[in-house]
Amino acid sequence: MNPAVNNLVISLAAMQVARRIPFDDPQVLVYVRIAYVATQVVVLGVYYYVAQQIKKKNDQTVLKYVEPNPMNKEESKLVTTTVRDYDLAETSKLVRSVYMGVAMMAFMHLYLGYTQPLFIQALMGLKTLYDAKPVAIHVFKKPAEGDLKRPFKTGGMFGAAADPLTDKAAIDEAEKKVGKKED
Repeated sequence: MNPAVNNLVISLAAMQVARRIPFDDPQVLVYVRIAYVATQVVVLGVYYYVAQQIKKKNDQTVLKYVEPNPMNKEESKLVTTTVRDYDLAETSKLVRSVYMGVAMMAFMHLYLGYTQPLFIQALMGLKTLYDAKPVAIHVFKKPAEGDLKRPFKTGGMFGAAADPLTDKAAIDEAEKKVGKKED
């Protein structure tokens, strides 16, 4: 199933469960807060472990791809990196997304007083951890092929238009553009 649809189904199910939880009870609220914080600590700990595994492997295989600009196809840029650096950058993005989520939850819970999102985000944190491609490769030891082939497909809002291009023709064209700009 598509991860976005999967997230939606889990969110809706978690909302239905959260409606039945008595958040008015201070003891229940403390337990939900502890569960949320524990989930975020586990997620950050796993990402730290993944970063350590990447550094330990030190895979210096060269990775070339064209990062498309979805707004302007002419401004696509050639990226040349190593598997190690690419995986560390992807793990860094995941850690930043955890920090942003924690900041948003702190605002929503402490300032606005919402409690249900704590429960939902505790579940979604674990789901996101399970779906993270660096975690699948370095913790679950899945081979980096198919969906896990680097560079990872984003499958974001723009669909395939935002996915990195790895075919030889796209890389050659981007190298020519870089050569022309340097002249």
